[in-house]
Amino acid sequence: LFCMNLKIALFGISREIVGRPTLHMAAMEGISVQELLHQLRTSYPGLAQLSSLAVAVNNEYAEEGQSLHAHDEIALIPPVSGG
Repeated sequence: LFCMNLKIALFGISREIVGRPTLHMAAMEGISVQELLHQLRTSYPGLAQLSSLAVAVNNEYAEEGQSLHAHDEIALIPPVSGG
């Protein structure tokens, strides 16, 4: 397995929790969306407090079992409140 660098775009409250608009993270090639979320929630406990946290990969919502690759565009999408 190879290590890769992921670039993750953050939106809404997830951006506030992490404190910046993008996050660079080292991960093993083929890590799943679920494993990525686990690592992020461990590094940034505030993310674990959110009721839901969707992940988009290459502009499409990703399933938890989807594998990630080095050139994927990844975004964290927090719950959206409407009014």
